[in-house]
Amino acid sequence: MQTRGKATRIHLLNFSTPQMRAFHMSWMAFFLCFFAWFGIAPLMTVVREEMALTKTQVGWCVIGSVAITVLARLFVGWLCDKIGPRRAYAGLLIAGSLPVMGIALADDFQTFLLFRVLIGAIGASFVITQYHTSLMFAGNCVGTANATTAGWGNLGGGVTQFVMPLVFTFFVGAVGFSSAQGWRLSMVVAGVACAVTGVAYFLLTQDTPEGDLKQLRAQGKLPAAAEVRGTFGEACRDPRVWALAVMYGACFGIELTVNNVAALYFVDYFAVFREMETIQAARYAGLIAASFGLMNLFARTLGGAFGDKCGSIWGLSGRVKWLFVTLFCEGLLLMVFSQISVLALAIPALVIFSLFVQMSEGATFAIVPFVNRRALGSVSGIVGAGGNAGAVAVGFLFKAQGLSWPTAFLVIGAAVLSISFLSFAVRFSEGAEAEFDRPSEAAPRPSLAYQPALQES
Repeated sequence: MQTRGKATRIHLLNFSTPQMRAFHMSWMAFFLCFFAWFGIAPLMTVVREEMALTKTQVGWCVIGSVAITVLARLFVGWLCDKIGPRRAYAGLLIAGSLPVMGIALADDFQTFLLFRVLIGAIGASFVITQYHTSLMFAGNCVGTANATTAGWGNLGGGVTQFVMPLVFTFFVGAVGFSSAQGWRLSMVVAGVACAVTGVAYFLLTQDTPEGDLKQLRAQGKLPAAAEVRGTFGEACRDPRVWALAVMYGACFGIELTVNNVAALYFVDYFAVFREMETIQAARYAGLIAASFGLMNLFARTLGGAFGDKCGSIWGLSGRVKWLFVTLFCEGLLLMVFSQISVLALAIPALVIFSLFVQMSEGATFAIVPFVNRRALGSVSGIVGAGGNAGAVAVGFLFKAQGLSWPTAFLVIGAAVLSISFLSFAVRFSEGAEAEFDRPSEAAPRPSLAYQPALQES
């Protein structure tokens, strides 16, 4: 989608322009979605004990939490092209808050799994976040903008690892509710926050720098919504889109999986936690697991910023080569982490591994906006769905009865390392290189200062 007035720089303290309001609202909305999406993960030790869940049932919960997101992301990508990110995000946040609160009604495995699956739909918020910032920021800094909003949003997956146990402890320790009531009320709080943010998103943002899609289409400044029909098929016929989808599954899919299993992994495979009470073990394991997600504060931004930098020097091929480096290192580091059984060594290994996971994600979406601008929503949706498809695929390893979780991580690391070579299948024509990534005096380098673009970008 081609619009005018895109920002060529990012000024983090500016809240007055539509570009920066979209920037801040999109990462905050995604943060809350991610927080609610994985809010139950650090409380699973309590849920597992209450419902007497088996390893297989816990594995199905891991798979279920990300399965529906594959379809949701495909649909939401098309929906953004159709109605714009403002309405799509507001609707998703409000509708998604219902199963987040509804899981409080679960009293057996089947009901719990159903709500865990439905909650996964809010993971489609990532596609809208990337779509909205891609419409608002010019090519010289769009990778940085995409990576930062997504990274700060993903931060919710780390923050929830220690905040939700604290909320749970408040309800149980300070207020006096039972453990069963405590985790349920904690999820209700997360759901209410999502609903409120949905209303705020609708009121405070607009689709593009020039205004809403509905308004611009009525004025003839953008093609009619009916012309969006062919964009999904157009994206599907591009093999580069599927290569990027698989590679995104090898980074974001791994992040989703680690967010789901990290707390349980430390409790079950490190002896120090076996000596603690259930609530205490959940709290401390959650803090350690949070270190993985908290790297999103800057790691994904680094991936996108270096992608923009490589693009300004070597063109689109430079962005692709940077993705290969980050993904290759991610696979290697996961294999190392899987073989560590000493907690003092496992924590720094987890943090360094997390750095490359999230840089890989930023590097991927530093490429996505340049694949097909007309079908931006569909491309973003397919690649984003690839992340969840990857999480579903590796999730089956964690429910297998004869496979330990350290061995599962080792296998996944080897697979990620191999998938990194798919980056060589992502190529761009000379025309695309010239149009998007050739440095020029008119295109300033990525910066954290905002300046409105005066011409179409």
